[in-house]
Amino acid sequence: MDRKRIWGWWFFDWASQPFHTLLLTFIFSVYFAEVAQRHFLTIGGDLRLAGSQAQALWGYGLSVAGIIIALCAPILGAIADTSGRRMPWIRFFSVLYVAGAAGLWWLMPQQPALVQAVVLFGIGLIGVEFATIFTNALLPGLAPRDEIGRLSGSGYAFGYLGGVLSLAVMLALFQETPSGKTLIGIDPLFGLDPAAREGTRFVGPFVAIWYVVFMIPFFLWVREPRGPRQPIRIGASMRGLWALIRSLRHRRSLAAWLASSMLSRDALNALYGFGGVYAGTVLGWPVFLAGVFGVVSAIAAALVSWAGGRADRAWGPKPVIIATTLILTGVCVVVVGMDRQTLFGMALPPDPVLGRLHVPDLIFFLCGALIGGAGGALQAASRTLMVRHTTEERATEGFGLYALSGKATAFLAPLLVALATDASGNQRIGISPLIVLFILSIVLLVWVKPDGEVEQ
Repeated sequence: MDRKRIWGWWFFDWASQPFHTLLLTFIFSVYFAEVAQRHFLTIGGDLRLAGSQAQALWGYGLSVAGIIIALCAPILGAIADTSGRRMPWIRFFSVLYVAGAAGLWWLMPQQPALVQAVVLFGIGLIGVEFATIFTNALLPGLAPRDEIGRLSGSGYAFGYLGGVLSLAVMLALFQETPSGKTLIGIDPLFGLDPAAREGTRFVGPFVAIWYVVFMIPFFLWVREPRGPRQPIRIGASMRGLWALIRSLRHRRSLAAWLASSMLSRDALNALYGFGGVYAGTVLGWPVFLAGVFGVVSAIAAALVSWAGGRADRAWGPKPVIIATTLILTGVCVVVVGMDRQTLFGMALPPDPVLGRLHVPDLIFFLCGALIGGAGGALQAASRTLMVRHTTEERATEGFGLYALSGKATAFLAPLLVALATDASGNQRIGISPLIVLFILSIVLLVWVKPDGEVEQ
């Protein structure tokens, strides 16, 4: 195995993870929810309704991005496999990542451009998702088949460590607490104005800079496998893609796996996407506390992803996927059943039990650790199981279908959350559709072969 090439491939996870950790889950999403809730409150005057409107707007934005990804992912994968080129696509979508993330600086606390922020976030999300498709497609050529699970798990663990470090740097040096100081008690660097929330808004440019710097090892050390280079022929690419889709009728394991992963990863991404909004509006957490929560979650994700990679190597990816999906289902049940005063209808102690943290805060910290750990191991094992269902020559096309399975309903989970939230006016009830998606994904695993299948 080429160790430098493997390390370069791992650096994509290190470089890109802050988008998920800092923007999607722990800092920007909480800031967006806070700003949007305050904006809607000035219009309607009802705090709970304002929180629901903020969650719904975020959900509709994620839905639109999910539709675009779902429609384009398998097509782009087929084109890339036909032409034999993947690196140019990674460069192009990296530009979208950087532009979308950097633009989030312009979400002001007063008179916020909420729709503009959602659009820019969607551009960055499209960039990172498509770049991930083409990077994942390089995985089958990195190592022998029996080493893929370990490499995939280690890559996710390395990425989550990058997420932890970036989050720690953001909290320590830039993001202001309610006192105007950072978490370590200093003024935000570069003269960022706490009153204008510039320390928090800097999270977008910070994530963009982090990506640019740490993608350097990827582009220096990762080379595409040698092979024929063909001009792009969209017609031939689409015919090959359609033939692959039709073949699913005779490939029950692959079809069941794609359907299962469609539901589980969609629900997981929605859980990531709404966790910060839930913490900011239901539990009333300030952004800095959500950031500390993110450190705990990301550390758990790094440790469990690494351990999951070893478990994957020992027992295969399917048992890891089942166990982690059950854990995530349980987390959703707890989230739906909890608010600041009660858990499943039972009153919680009104006084803090650890510092200033109340029982709901501690429970949600535990949920965050479980989401991070189980989510990381689930994604790593899912990537391995997909490798077992494809070939190196058609990896991008296969991972394009895999991305389609993850994104075909990516608009649906946020949309269901948004609709359930709108209809009930209750954010906790809005999370309940995720429970159904996780359960259905486990049922579909009955038809998935643990060792996968090659193309028929």
